[in-house]
Amino acid sequence: MTTLFLVRHGLTAVTGKTLYGRTPGIPLDDRGRTQAERLAERFSSMRLTAVYSSPLERCMQTMEPLGASQRLQVVPRADLVEMDAGTWTNRSLAQLRRTRLWRDVMERPSQFRFPEGESFAEALARALAEVQAIIAHHPRGRVAVGSHGDVIRMLVAHHAGAPLDLFQRTVVDAASVSVVQVGHGEPRVLLVNDDGGGLARFAPPPRPKRNLRG
Repeated sequence: MTTLFLVRHGLTAVTGKTLYGRTPGIPLDDRGRTQAERLAERFSSMRLTAVYSSPLERCMQTMEPLGASQRLQVVPRADLVEMDAGTWTNRSLAQLRRTRLWRDVMERPSQFRFPEGESFAEALARALAEVQAIIAHHPRGRVAVGSHGDVIRMLVAHHAGAPLDLFQRTVVDAASVSVVQVGHGEPRVLLVNDDGGGLARFAPPPRPKRNLRG
């Protein structure tokens, strides 16, 4: 089975304040850069097979220290990108929570499309297709995948067998790691929203030493 480490990007100056969607040029702030460095340290006990990322700056900056520490190139993948929020892009979350449509976002996301943007169902479909391609390319691998909060929450919920309308119940904080194993048989969700622990338990067991005597 392939072990996927789903990593949400670190904090930016507007995380939790603005629905910035696919707006380019939003980097990590000092807190986010610290989170990215700590993320690399958390993987120090294992060898990753590959590192992939959404192409947006905040995701690439989160994954680059990890890639450097593992001596792996961070490979951008367009279908790991944030949702297209359409005309809601760059509006404040406080303002959006007061709209009539916000209840649909929270309670009926399977039926919701951002005005002139993407639906949650479309976002899950393209992210899932990308993840399946990564799994096919790295069977039995250990792969870090950098993406965005809603995308990761939908992927975790999907692999747990939850319907799309319940994905909002999953919490995925900035710079957190969620771990899913996918391959033969049913997927397994091993970890959700871990933002500080070591990941040594996911490293492969050491190979037994060969007895050269006799």
